[in-house]
Amino acid sequence: MVTARAAATFEPVGRSVAAARGFVRDTLQGWGFAEVVDDAVVLASELVTNAVVHAGTAAEVTCLREDDAVRIEVADRYPEREVPLQGLGPAGDPARGRLGDPEREGGRGLLLCSALAPRWGVEYNATHKLVWFRMVPPARGAGTRFAAPAGPDGALPAADDGVLVAVVRVDAQGVVRSWNADAEGLFLLPAERVTGQPLVEYAAWPQTPGTGLGLQEALALSRWEGSYGIRCGDGRVTEVYGSHLRMRDAEGQPSTVCLLVRERDRAVLQSPFRVPAPGDGTVPRADGRDRRPADAFDALLGRPTPDDLDGLLQRIVERARDMLDGDAAYLLLATDDETELEVRASAGLPSGRQRFARVPVEAGTGRYGSARMPAVHEDLTAQPGAVPLLSGTGIRSVVTVPLKVEGRLTGALGVAAQAPARYTNDDALRLQFAADRIALAVESARLTELERLRRGSLSFLVEASDLLAGTLERDQTLALMAQMTVPTLAAWCAVYTTGDQAGTPQLAFVLHEDEDRIDGLRALLEKVPPPDPDPSPGPRTWKAPAEMAHASALRASLRSLGLGAAARPAAGPGTALATASAVGGETVVLPLVARNRVIGLLALGKSTDERFRREILELAEDLSRRAALALDNARLYSERTAISRALQRSLLPPELPRVPGVEVEVIYRAAGEGNEVGGDFYDVFPIREGTYGFAIGDVCGTGPEAASVTGLARHSLRLLAREGLAAPEVLQRLNAAILDEGARSRFLTLLYGEMTPRADGTVELRVVCAGHPLPLRLRPGGEVVAAAEPQPLLGVMDDLALVEETIVLDPGDVLLCVTDGVTERREGTRMLGDDGLAEVLAGCTGLTAGAVAARVQRAVERFAPDPPSDDMAILALRIPAQRQG
Repeated sequence: MVTARAAATFEPVGRSVAAARGFVRDTLQGWGFAEVVDDAVVLASELVTNAVVHAGTAAEVTCLREDDAVRIEVADRYPEREVPLQGLGPAGDPARGRLGDPEREGGRGLLLCSALAPRWGVEYNATHKLVWFRMVPPARGAGTRFAAPAGPDGALPAADDGVLVAVVRVDAQGVVRSWNADAEGLFLLPAERVTGQPLVEYAAWPQTPGTGLGLQEALALSRWEGSYGIRCGDGRVTEVYGSHLRMRDAEGQPSTVCLLVRERDRAVLQSPFRVPAPGDGTVPRADGRDRRPADAFDALLGRPTPDDLDGLLQRIVERARDMLDGDAAYLLLATDDETELEVRASAGLPSGRQRFARVPVEAGTGRYGSARMPAVHEDLTAQPGAVPLLSGTGIRSVVTVPLKVEGRLTGALGVAAQAPARYTNDDALRLQFAADRIALAVESARLTELERLRRGSLSFLVEASDLLAGTLERDQTLALMAQMTVPTLAAWCAVYTTGDQAGTPQLAFVLHEDEDRIDGLRALLEKVPPPDPDPSPGPRTWKAPAEMAHASALRASLRSLGLGAAARPAAGPGTALATASAVGGETVVLPLVARNRVIGLLALGKSTDERFRREILELAEDLSRRAALALDNARLYSERTAISRALQRSLLPPELPRVPGVEVEVIYRAAGEGNEVGGDFYDVFPIREGTYGFAIGDVCGTGPEAASVTGLARHSLRLLAREGLAAPEVLQRLNAAILDEGARSRFLTLLYGEMTPRADGTVELRVVCAGHPLPLRLRPGGEVVAAAEPQPLLGVMDDLALVEETIVLDPGDVLLCVTDGVTERREGTRMLGDDGLAEVLAGCTGLTAGAVAARVQRAVERFAPDPPSDDMAILALRIPAQRQG
């Protein structure tokens, strides 16, 4: 049953593919289908590309929400296209099968449908072809209620005195609506600052973006419990344990009440893992503690099993800690080469030991130095460095066991306690038995997360490439690079650029996920020596920002206590501490290499005690390669534009001379994006005492070849005219010079004339119109007539018979000369033409030369909604009317 429908039509242009992706993404996220958004966006992108790019027709995209699934349909108007069949070519030729040929352009959308969608199909009618696919999101947990029987007092969890319980109410949009006094004291954030802001602005959610359960999804569940962080007013992140309850407010609208305590006080809100009741069959141990028998799989995973990897691992470490009565627990996953272990979940450890910290598999010599074997350490103070992850935590005893699948190391699970000699070999065997039961489930969840992250990465890179390809402006490209990485990949980003191969990198752009931190971050990075522009591929660690920030924070703190230099102002340490917190995590640098040259560096950083996961760094490396090419393209485009503009300026006169008794006005507008030299030109110059030459022309085409002819024409006109040659002879010699260029020659339309002001206020013109739009003469009474006869253009024939025409302009007359960019202005089948230009000029009676040129320009621009596609030059000559008396 269809419960909602959204549809949109996209025209057959390249930008429609990006618009279709945005439509599908926004629609599915609005319907709450976040789990299938990435796959749906990739499929829709390919199908719309097939329609608008390959088929060349409009694409109609329809999203249909059903009770437990979503169906997306993409229709085009090209029903003749065949459905690719396995092993069969267009004519049934097995050798030309297309479904098995991934290199073929056509049919990729259907290949992806068969790979990603559980159900899909193709439907035809007389005018349309429709491809549809159906996505079914995984079942979501509706929340879990926790309960425990009454037990002895000695088994109850402990909590600190003076526990603060923050009560936060969040509306359906995730906006904070109430913030109690305990929340103010716990997070150092006043209620008036937080109220009205989205909770996600302050939450440090443990899941990786694009994978697992997000904060917005957790707030939408009926009940949720778990750990995350809150960014406090002093810039630090406080770990909290939260219990969320979905309920209706006084007006019947859904909202979520969040109870938050410090992680160490989690016992206030968390239901115990298992509290023994008298007579429940627990087995006493020699040390007085009870051994609690339970199914190992259910004990660590629980029922129902979380469907995301982060939730699964967090539940495992919390239950493993409770199962062995430990003070802390951690779980590490092995890299593909089994050389390093990465912390993916922990409980009871400092924040710096959480999330993506990496330790070697072989930490030392002997059996206890390897994560491949179970180990019990009775006292870590006697074995310093035996477990690097626990150094400096106060942990004394630990038991660790490996997670293995088919003999391959996939991870390690450890439970630790602050007391020495807490664990025995029996505990190691018990934990190993549980680890063996859950190893396959963990590996399956890890592979599922990797596949989900891979698909999300593919969608991310598709959109990133589309955005980067959409601009050739350097500054906009730099901004896009930073905005695509923050906050999706990193907490902050800095882009450095180099002027040449041996140049020092210069800081070009800085962005932080908290806008209030950008200025402080920029000031810090300007003090830090830039990273070395090493072209070696891959990310490398950069510790300089964190070290500089911590040193600055220490100096600021000492000054605030009166221990620093007395001559310095005693500024508060708040800003320095906030900056140190902002850059206190892992920082990496990626080279921006394009065309075998380092053109810049991309620095990515995390906040305090946070690290990058390996998959995020691989995604950042892919993005840096695309961004480097886009940045280099923007550089080349800017250089080409600057060269073209300089060349264009060199082809136009630097300034117009003042002609006695004549108003002269010129308007020149080059079409295009400024990276090509136009073919239109004009000139007004003195020939001899009392006589001035003027010209307006149009060379066929654009670019360097047209520019060479333009330069030849303008400079030859000046030289030949000043030799005393008549106008026809000037143009005949110019024609011969153009033909001498051979294959590089271009034909040229040209209106050339000489004007001589007279004592009676009139102006004598001697003109030749060689294939150019005819000049128009406007008389004071509004009459418009052609002022010359058409003659052959230049650059085509050797022998030209050109005739000079003489015109006398009276006071009040206007002579208008234009290029074909004016007369050939179009809108569909309509064209301005000579008649339209004459009509515009007829309405310019009494205007100055500048006003006449401006009115003609406005008429051209307003003739059609699209900007002009051809260069335009307008030359207006007006003889001022003589004043009476």
